[in-house]
Amino acid sequence: MNKILWVVQILLALAFAMAGALKLFTPIADLAAQMGWPGESPALLVRFIGLAEVCGALGLILPSALRIRPSLTPLAAACLVVVMGLAAGFHLVRGEMAALGAPLVLGALAAFVAWGRSKKAPIAARA
Repeated sequence: MNKILWVVQILLALAFAMAGALKLFTPIADLAAQMGWPGESPALLVRFIGLAEVCGALGLILPSALRIRPSLTPLAAACLVVVMGLAAGFHLVRGEMAALGAPLVLGALAAFVAWGRSKKAPIAARA
């Protein structure tokens, strides 16, 4: 179970780091051309979502890998579940059914990590 959780954590961290960096550093006009919704949302919100995703990606890996406060990993995963739930709701309200898949899958995988790292295979802190 530990190996499966690490694989999922790494894949999620890569996905959230890339998506978050895109939202943080790409001009809003370019994002709007790619995704649509950033052009219709406040720029500060788009940047905040990007920051939350990048921080979540770091939280999925660093606490467990360094064994410094590894209990932060399931917390980061749970926060990403909330972010993905909000993303799914946002796309649902806008009628963007095709955009629901990614947040639902990423949210489910983040929930798996939150559960796995808190209940099934927690990582002990460095002594």
